[in-house]
Amino acid sequence: MPPFPTKPIAKLTGHNGIVHAVAYSAGSSSYILTGSADRTIRLYNPQKAPPSSVVPSSSAAYPPGLINKYSAHGYEVLSIDVNEANDRFVSTGGDKSVFFWDVQTAQTIRRWTGHAGRVNRGVFGGDGDSVVVSASFDGTVRIWDVKSNSYKPIMTLDEAKDSVSDVAVFDAEIIAGSVDGRVRSYDLRMGMCQVDVIGRPVTSVSVSKKGTELLVSSLDSTVRLMDRTNGQLLKAYRDDAFVNTDLRVRSTLGLNDSVVVSGSDDGMVFAWDLLEGDCLHKFKHSEMREVRGKGVGGKEAKGKKDVVSAVAFCKSRKEWASAGGDGNVVVWGMDG
Repeated sequence: MPPFPTKPIAKLTGHNGIVHAVAYSAGSSSYILTGSADRTIRLYNPQKAPPSSVVPSSSAAYPPGLINKYSAHGYEVLSIDVNEANDRFVSTGGDKSVFFWDVQTAQTIRRWTGHAGRVNRGVFGGDGDSVVVSASFDGTVRIWDVKSNSYKPIMTLDEAKDSVSDVAVFDAEIIAGSVDGRVRSYDLRMGMCQVDVIGRPVTSVSVSKKGTELLVSSLDSTVRLMDRTNGQLLKAYRDDAFVNTDLRVRSTLGLNDSVVVSGSDDGMVFAWDLLEGDCLHKFKHSEMREVRGKGVGGKEAKGKKDVVSAVAFCKSRKEWASAGGDGNVVVWGMDG
């Protein structure tokens, strides 16, 4: 196993509410975007926000490392996705809309409306990020044309029987996870939909780099690695201290798809070996430290303030970020 980043190297502060979304910029991944229940999106340079930063009260509006703020949402922000060109991003949340942003001007280029409930996730897809795919509490997945001025979706997928909590795009396939306990894979070229039954509400879906595996989080304190072609369970990731039964928590693949990382209901972050399924590391987000041994977490839950609802892994170096109910994002890197 390659060495895992366990040292807190930055603390991104300033949000006044749960941080639901965290995303690295494209390319060199120098910046981090965060979205919160406080309705704001923030752009940080983590290199300028060391973990020991003390923020004077007079500059609390602009804590260390903060580059820009994006304020158009009227409700909590639930997801952020950055395009490959690094000049645009999409955000979604309680507004029932999909916000399409210009990074430099901090203005929305477009807002797509039509969902009947909060939008849990929005991601880029298609050649040259030509479409945005959104997943909503209303049970639908909608596809929006970035190049067109139309405010209507190109397509609406409405097979889910409950809230669609997450969506991922790989080539011409859209993979949607729903609270109805199913993962639906839509092959848009073939016009087919494959359904995999997880059995418990799905909170997160992501695709491996090769596209052959699917990582699925669900509300039975389990993260599953599935074969994307036939839905076979390849590995299940659990731990005595891993609790995810109530809240929407995201998981992700990291270190060139060799590890699985997930937040939890009670402020812990877990890292597993992808192939072996062994739990390698456990972290207490709010205390910015690794914890060892059994019995950590679990009983320490104090409600939503302790949730770690989002994690993101840097593609260009050994670094990742955890976003917490305490309103902070901790960036973890290598020691030395």
